[in-house]
Amino acid sequence: MILVTGGAGFIGANFVLDWLAQCDETIVNLDILSYAGNLENLVTLAEDERHFFIKGDICDSALVTHLLRQYRPRAIINFAAESHVDRSIHGPEDFIQTNIVGTFRLLEAGRSYWNGLLGQAKQDFRFLHVSTDEVYGSLRKGEPPFTETHRYEPNSPYSATKAASDHLVRAYHHTYGLPVLTTNCSNNYGPYQFPEKLIPLIIVNALADKPLPVYGDGQQVRDWLYVKDHCSAIRRVLDAGIPGHIYNIGGWNEKPNIDIVETICGLLDTLRPRVAGPYRNLINFVTDRPGHDRRYAIDASKIGHELGWRPAETFETGICKTVQWYLDNPAWVGNVQSGAYRNWVEKNYEGRVP
Repeated sequence: MILVTGGAGFIGANFVLDWLAQCDETIVNLDILSYAGNLENLVTLAEDERHFFIKGDICDSALVTHLLRQYRPRAIINFAAESHVDRSIHGPEDFIQTNIVGTFRLLEAGRSYWNGLLGQAKQDFRFLHVSTDEVYGSLRKGEPPFTETHRYEPNSPYSATKAASDHLVRAYHHTYGLPVLTTNCSNNYGPYQFPEKLIPLIIVNALADKPLPVYGDGQQVRDWLYVKDHCSAIRRVLDAGIPGHIYNIGGWNEKPNIDIVETICGLLDTLRPRVAGPYRNLINFVTDRPGHDRRYAIDASKIGHELGWRPAETFETGICKTVQWYLDNPAWVGNVQSGAYRNWVEKNYEGRVP
């Protein structure tokens, strides 16, 4: 049995679904169901006896301790996080609470539980912390990609809180011996992603015939990782990663944001033609967000050389699957676009003049 936190969110839900599709090991899934946590992501598991869902907060030490004692998991995989840069700019306190305090309390509960294990169970236990490449800061054009030894230089409240959580995880290994693993991933995309992030936002807006907002000149570069590839990498790190080590997970797909937007527009022109003309006519360049990092790029050589992992999807295959998923699941999209979501979008983009 494993304990997964944040398992109703985008990456966490994909991980839970993929895990149970490939093995019979039970998952205890703890998620507070904030705006991005969505039980509709897990509707196919409603009758699955291998999946135990608990609504709760990783900051609730008593609850986490109770779950560890009751279910006796062999691993904790921590996906739980506030994860959107724009939201962290508007309201950083939630990010400090979840990403720093929550990780601390999860580590404390995990350390106490691990100390009480005996023999092989103690030797086999792992605490896997899922983090981001944004902790490394921004790269200039031509600079080599981030490796696991790159200096941390977070530039947003979001990335600063994730950096802090990474440091806590590292410290619990070096100070207490807790067998931790840390993964730092590049930009994920794929099914079930909340439509505040670039790719689902562009798909959803295009289908609704709304403007497609692109920050600044659209030349911000990201490495794009299909979410199911990310999930397979996490499984591999859990199976064979060395405690105390960091593993960068990337898709080997560096692309400017404007190229992503234009690719989506081209796919939709073929799959769902727009009566009023090409979707690219909806592109709207808006004022950039404060402190927007110019380029991220992940060097995923270590996980490839040491653990034999590589992504199965190219960006071209992954983005086709992603666009088709959103076309096939309009009810899911409609249900997550609540009034609260619409209000946030209006707040985030108001005043960003073309």
